[in-house]
Amino acid sequence: MDQQALSGINVAILVTDGFEQVEFTDPRQALEQQGAITRVISSKHGKVQGFHHDTKGDQFDVDLTFQEADSKEFDAVLLPGGVMNGDQIRIIPEAQRFVQEMDEDGKMIAAICHGGWLLVSARLVEGRTMTSWPTLQDDIRNAGGTWVDQEVVVDGNLVTSRKPGDIPAFSQKMIETLTQRMTESARRTRSEQAGIGISG
Repeated sequence: MDQQALSGINVAILVTDGFEQVEFTDPRQALEQQGAITRVISSKHGKVQGFHHDTKGDQFDVDLTFQEADSKEFDAVLLPGGVMNGDQIRIIPEAQRFVQEMDEDGKMIAAICHGGWLLVSARLVEGRTMTSWPTLQDDIRNAGGTWVDQEVVVDGNLVTSRKPGDIPAFSQKMIETLTQRMTESARRTRSEQAGIGISG
């Protein structure tokens, strides 16, 4: 795959303290290796704390707060898991608003493990098929979604996975989905230009 396949793509990463670190670092690295620009969005400026399951990991710089972030400036959003993170972020109105606006615009939303809790609280899972950490399956079904036990599931603009072990498949599917969307967008642009008499 072209090393800069996602050049010009802006990805928001929404987290609070307590996110599962590997579900943040590995997908972010995969996106950035393809040329995407990632921005960390959280409740406040400063640092946000990662975890390795129940043990503190590293801290990471926050680029924007939920209140500052404008969904129009992003092409996709990544929602890492972690029980503490997932439980906290799902009740933050600005985080709910951000993913709702991304969904309204048909932009890719990628959630892994407990990251799907935010989508439940934002009322975005009704009629959708997705996966997650198994303990979320009742929440997803109660919210009108269909839960399946697969390493990665794509339903429209939604890409979901279950756990850290699924990260390679999750990252690959994110990149494939974004690359396909870029190709389709470029094709539409060329068609529109041709339709108004602009060469190319």
